[in-house]
Amino acid sequence: MEQVNFSEHSRAANFGHRKLTPRACVVDSKKHLRSFLSDALEDLGFITSECGQAGDLAGLLQAEQPDLIVLSVCVDGLNVGEILEAIVRKNFGGKVLVVGQPDSIMVKAVRQIGEEYGIAMLPSLPTPFGSASLRASVAELLPAEPAPSPAVDVAEALKAGWLELWYQQKINTRTLMPSGAEGLVRMRHPAWGVVPPAYFIPDDNDPHFRALSEFVVGRAIEDWRYLLESQGPVDLSINLPVAFFGNAPAVRDLCRAMPAHPAFGGLVIEIDCSEVIDNPEIAVDAARRLRLHNIAIAIDNVGAEWPSLLELRSFPFVELKVDQQYINGCADDRLKQTVCRRIIELARDNSARAIAQGIGTRADYLAAHDMGFDLVQGQLFGKPVAVRKFARSRPQLAAAGSTP
Repeated sequence: MEQVNFSEHSRAANFGHRKLTPRACVVDSKKHLRSFLSDALEDLGFITSECGQAGDLAGLLQAEQPDLIVLSVCVDGLNVGEILEAIVRKNFGGKVLVVGQPDSIMVKAVRQIGEEYGIAMLPSLPTPFGSASLRASVAELLPAEPAPSPAVDVAEALKAGWLELWYQQKINTRTLMPSGAEGLVRMRHPAWGVVPPAYFIPDDNDPHFRALSEFVVGRAIEDWRYLLESQGPVDLSINLPVAFFGNAPAVRDLCRAMPAHPAFGGLVIEIDCSEVIDNPEIAVDAARRLRLHNIAIAIDNVGAEWPSLLELRSFPFVELKVDQQYINGCADDRLKQTVCRRIIELARDNSARAIAQGIGTRADYLAAHDMGFDLVQGQLFGKPVAVRKFARSRPQLAAAGSTP
């Protein structure tokens, strides 16, 4: 490696300022390994970028300004010397984590060269590794402050392109095979990282509420096309407020947005149960009219108020999703099971599917299976993830155990 002048004083001044959301660059010649490492780091709260060639690293360091470089030295086709040289030339002020066996000649050489040139080297991460060992290796870079409490302006987020849809699998209770997915809106803030909806979802009277709803529709269709090309068709559902359906132009645009592709199985729109009960005419009329445009309506978060649904003049809804507070711990709670069974009966009587959302344990899954739910959804089978990660994980079985 060529000698390069380097001093502690010349390091990038920005390192350490990003306390809420650290950034990491994964350097590896194999795409699947880069994806694996990026996913693991994102689970810890990092914003990640990837580099597969030594020649690309300099530009990426300037554009992304990462706090961490994760370097795998046990791969072919990657010039580690050029990687270290680029790190030094760019006065990289962050940390470098080498992945490989600590006693290997290559790992020892990389660490020695890095230390000679003043690169801040973290202890090597032995392979194979788990989430706990990865977290321990990068612990000093993890966010040191809580997520921001002030609300984020949704108009700013829409204009800046910070919003995404993340997807969570729905699983067939009997076969444990994927059966569609729900799209959940998330914000990827450049400084705060992934911000939960509670910080930016406006109320019904906010002038930006329709714009957010239209974003959700448009992104869902865009993501459907991406998933079709990468993995095959996926039945998607999204969440919209009942107020959306009182706006005739918005509904017209929704219908026009539906793909004419023969593989498109339709879009399911979930409306909160309390909104359906408070606005029964709008909800029923929307469900009846939209069926002709390949759009179905589901009722979300159904709980103790389920008897009010019996009063609807008709029942053109395709799914009833039980509120997760009646699913969590249902295996050991007979009262929760009673509510679930009544909602399942209501769904059966109206030829609708019954979905248990919020499944977090195998015991609750088994209880949902025994009660007769058609679909299940929850952390046990996978948390919501960005569309590209969803596409990569989709072929894998989501089962946490065999069907009883």
